Amino acid sequence: MILELMVSEIGFHLSGEKCFIWYGPHPTLIITDPKMIKGITFKHTIFRRPPLSPLDRFLIVGLFSKDGDEWAKRRKIINPTFNHEKLKNMVPSMFISCRELVKKWDKLIQGKKSIEIDVWPDFANLTADVISRTAFGSSFEEGRQIFELQKELFSLIYQSKQTIYINGSRFFPTKRNRRLKQVFCEADAIMRDLIKKREERMLKDEVNSEDLLGLLLESNQNEMKKNGNNKSFGLTTDDVIEEFKLLYLAGQETTSNLLVWTMVMLGIHRDWQEKAREEVFQVFGSNNELHELEAEGLNRLKILTMILNEVLRIFPPAINIRRSTQETTKIGDIIVPSGAGVLINLPLVHHHPELWVDDVKEFNPERFSQGIGNATKKPNSYFPFSMGPRICIGQNFALNEVKIAFVLILRNFSFEVSPSYEHAPFPRFTIQPRFGAKMILRKLIK
Repeated sequence: MILELMVSEIGFHLSGEKCFIWYGPHPTLIITDPKMIKGITFKHTIFRRPPLSPLDRFLIVGLFSKDGDEWAKRRKIINPTFNHEKLKNMVPSMFISCRELVKKWDKLIQGKKSIEIDVWPDFANLTADVISRTAFGSSFEEGRQIFELQKELFSLIYQSKQTIYINGSRFFPTKRNRRLKQVFCEADAIMRDLIKKREERMLKDEVNSEDLLGLLLESNQNEMKKNGNNKSFGLTTDDVIEEFKLLYLAGQETTSNLLVWTMVMLGIHRDWQEKAREEVFQVFGSNNELHELEAEGLNRLKILTMILNEVLRIFPPAINIRRSTQETTKIGDIIVPSGAGVLINLPLVHHHPELWVDDVKEFNPERFSQGIGNATKKPNSYFPFSMGPRICIGQNFALNEVKIAFVLILRNFSFEVSPSYEHAPFPRFTIQPRFGAKMILRKLIK
């Protein structure tokens, strides 16, 4: 179902491993051949991101929108923020947010055999809370304010995209345009104030760099020091603001989607839910309530990792990878002229029967039991977080968060999809449940 939906949404039917479509006024090559996909994603200096629309520039900024030297500079500075050791230090903050969600569901179910709940809004709030805590530490209340403003900004832009766009119409003094600019400026002002205060405290050695903001500012300062305190080698305050706006958009929505689709799949395939629960009890114990969680334990959750890999195959975080050529170049046996577009549709590749060992229409985490390489017939057929130099920098952050959430959920509840649940994956910026995700929750008796 999801495959047909994706094909319908972008308006073409695939024939073979490649075809041309018109993406608006631009000729675009659709690619599903893994070898060609690797060539495109690894040649990031030739295949660059297409220019953003004026509306998108309000929202999709930071590393995602950059190319060339500017992208390389930002990636170099941001990379240390998301290394393995730094992410381990964020596990306690993630744990606190996930535990709050479990406590909320505990209160709702108290005295009842079961409850019906739409988990989609709760997961959206959870991921926003996790980003606010991990990004801003003790200032996470201000982080929540930023999230609410970013959420409204996204909604306003999405509404604008549903109408015919007239060049320059964003400057019209309409109610929506005025509110869009107001929200943008409010979020900008809060983040600017947070950054200023943090930099002042760092100069006085009054703060440890344990949250994402502190780590990024520290990495930025180190990079400038390496180059004789030359500010051109570092990020400006506006650059840092852009990166945190991107973090809220990409990190919050994609992670909440992974949470909700994992919950739905485990609610449908309850045999896999039981297997995952047994593994969680085996790794973290079953008798006592968890008051903390060791990061090393997350790496031992092999079954849960297989489940997440399968969910990411079916519902990848992004729908398309779009690129445009900067020069006439050859892809396989095709000559692509300069300025032409290239589109890689992840659901098409992840659901292509000729690329996978087992039935692609089935939910089967077992296909990943021997690793990703053995699940596919051809290398580079699985790339939920993209691949190559521009692979998603926050993928391990997201996977840690989802694993922590399901460690606590599986220890405390059994669940199944509600009879009122309607399976309707909806492609927006990401693949979302159009009518929510209503689940039946039951408290486990230990």
